Amino acid sequence: MIPPLALRFPIKKWAALAAIAGAFAYAFIAGATVQTQRALLMVGMVLVAVILDRRGLSIRLVAWAALAILVVAPESLLGPSFQISFAAVTALIATYETLSERRQYREYEHSRLPPWVREAMFYLAGVALTTLIAGVATAPFAIFHFNRFAGYGLAANLIAVPVTALWVMPWAVAAFLLMLFGFEAAALTPMGWGVDVIIGVANTVSGWTGAVTLLPAMPTAALAAIALGGLWIALWRLRWRYWGLAGMAGGLALAISASPPDVLVDGQGRLLAVWAGDGSVAVSNLRRARFERGVWLRRFGLEDAGAIWPTTGTSPDQRLSCDVKGCLYRKRGQVVALAFGEAALAEDCWVADVVISVVPVRRACPARIGVIDRFDLWRDGGAAIWMKEKSIRIETVNGARGERPWVPKRGKKKSRSGT
Repeated sequence: MIPPLALRFPIKKWAALAAIAGAFAYAFIAGATVQTQRALLMVGMVLVAVILDRRGLSIRLVAWAALAILVVAPESLLGPSFQISFAAVTALIATYETLSERRQYREYEHSRLPPWVREAMFYLAGVALTTLIAGVATAPFAIFHFNRFAGYGLAANLIAVPVTALWVMPWAVAAFLLMLFGFEAAALTPMGWGVDVIIGVANTVSGWTGAVTLLPAMPTAALAAIALGGLWIALWRLRWRYWGLAGMAGGLALAISASPPDVLVDGQGRLLAVWAGDGSVAVSNLRRARFERGVWLRRFGLEDAGAIWPTTGTSPDQRLSCDVKGCLYRKRGQVVALAFGEAALAEDCWVADVVISVVPVRRACPARIGVIDRFDLWRDGGAAIWMKEKSIRIETVNGARGERPWVPKRGKKKSRSGT
């Protein structure tokens, strides 16, 4: 707009400096979450590259942002915010770097379509490709942490992203400018129309059949294999990059072959759950420990507990038999006793491979594998049991956390084998 100023001074670099200051201000306003920190570091480095007449957008930029965040907060590596954010941006930059190098669209200008049609189609294709790449890259992490897979993100984004970029955001900028004069309502009203469209799209798409699929928990090894395979593909440039597909396939195989625990008990002994023969879950109580029950069902990939926990008698699949003293759960020739009081221990200790008691066990209990009583639950947290043909595997919360300074140690376990 002002040629003498534009031609004589580096106004692009001045604008980059102003943008860096604005990015810092926005990061503090937004709360400086992991995603915001990642965006700030990447945008800041791109703007620094503009000032230094260098190209800033590359996979090295992602590495710089990740390193800076991990130096300050290394524990963020294990959180969903860090993993999902960096998975998406790494996949996007790697993909678009490859496309730009191969010049996939060099014949684009030879199309007979009108220019505005070509531009619109190219824009929508970019939105679709970006959504597809980000969705595929983040799906394993979303499944691992939340046990959910959104199937129609592409359909929603084809409408929501253009409305946000071309309608909502321009009116938001106009509203900030008009606030200086008290006329922001003139911009906020049409901005609200666009927000209503986005919310309507979200409500419509989420109501479609199969919009969200619940999936069972994925083992950590499976997620690690998929992540390492994806990084191998994203970081290398030569043909051997595609060996990363083998790692991803191995991780997918581990995820599919993983089996959920057969028995779960919470850390306070208030809730027990067993895996039923029809693929549903039976829980001991529908009134207490609702949060724990919801987490368990989500990890099983289920909406609710479909099986019935019998007060007395035997469950329809014949696996669970109960009386007023406790229950016996049988699977693959193994027996787990769930004792509700000391009266049940006199018999259960002799017939069960594992005894889970919601009360302290103060007597010798010769169960073949061992005993988990109220004190063990207090000491080690909740427990999960897998029953195989010839073995039983038990995992506890503190056992999975390992021997680390921040893991509470609440005394030593005393033997109750009686031998």
